[in-house]
Amino acid sequence: MFQDQPVLALDVGGTKLAAGVVSPDGTVLSFCQIETTVSEGPTAVVKRLLELGEQATAEARLAEPLAAVGVGCGGPLDPGTGVILGPPGLPGWDSVPLGRLVAERFGLPAYVENDATAAALGEYRWGGWNVDNLVYLTVSTGFGGGIVASGKLFHGAANQGGELGHVVVDWQGRPCGCGARGCAEAYVSGTSIARRATEAAAGTDSPLARLGVTAKDVAEYARAGDPVASAVWDETTAMLGRMVAVLINVCEPQLVVLGGGVTRAGAQLLDPVREAALRQAMPPAARACDVVLSKHGAAVGVLGAAAIAYERLEES
Repeated sequence: MFQDQPVLALDVGGTKLAAGVVSPDGTVLSFCQIETTVSEGPTAVVKRLLELGEQATAEARLAEPLAAVGVGCGGPLDPGTGVILGPPGLPGWDSVPLGRLVAERFGLPAYVENDATAAALGEYRWGGWNVDNLVYLTVSTGFGGGIVASGKLFHGAANQGGELGHVVVDWQGRPCGCGARGCAEAYVSGTSIARRATEAAAGTDSPLARLGVTAKDVAEYARAGDPVASAVWDETTAMLGRMVAVLINVCEPQLVVLGGGVTRAGAQLLDPVREAALRQAMPPAARACDVVLSKHGAAVGVLGAAAIAYERLEES
């Protein structure tokens, strides 16, 4: 019965908070987005997230009640209890009972999942790809992913499976927020792109030699021919291409879907990543796979959270 009703979906990112109401066929009935402002701390951010959820519900003008709330958030987290366990991109979020707080506010079952893992399920369910084996990578403030294998979302023994942002691509490489060195997130996330560009531009006449550089700036100046921006962007796409090649070899998906804010660069990101990945992957796996961009834009996280809510409802 509940699977025929819409759900509220909440997405917690390091830069943006988003909320939307989603119908069972994946139609986004309302969508709201605001800045996260992680410096305010978890109490203030959760308060604004809940208010955003109420706004999205009101804007949807529903004729029937919501069935549940799905929540996507950066991990690590415990999807069973809905407790957030100190994600690197959300400093101070240690043992935050997000699932309980959401359930109490809306009086509905609340289901919490890693945001990138949730987005993988959203792509599988509503991406229109018609595949059973899919890897999703979010290239945003942070970098993460999720895996759908034979039509099932992969969780692993500790429910943290698919933590692809912390696959090591350079064991002597840059420090990562998780405490390790050389993680993919330390090279291809929006935060790391901006940080590496700032470091590379210091003492040069590059337009990137100023405060407040973003990954979007790096992409724009690389397109304009700035050598510093071009070098950083080329390193980023090379690292991401190699990362995707590894995932193709390990998971043998039919599709690798790239989403998140950095993918707004479009072909500037996709083309070199796709070429590098398919060239470096083992030939049988490469022939069975393609690399594409998500079609859902900013709503990909909300759709992922909604997909988790429907999956858990179907299992209950």
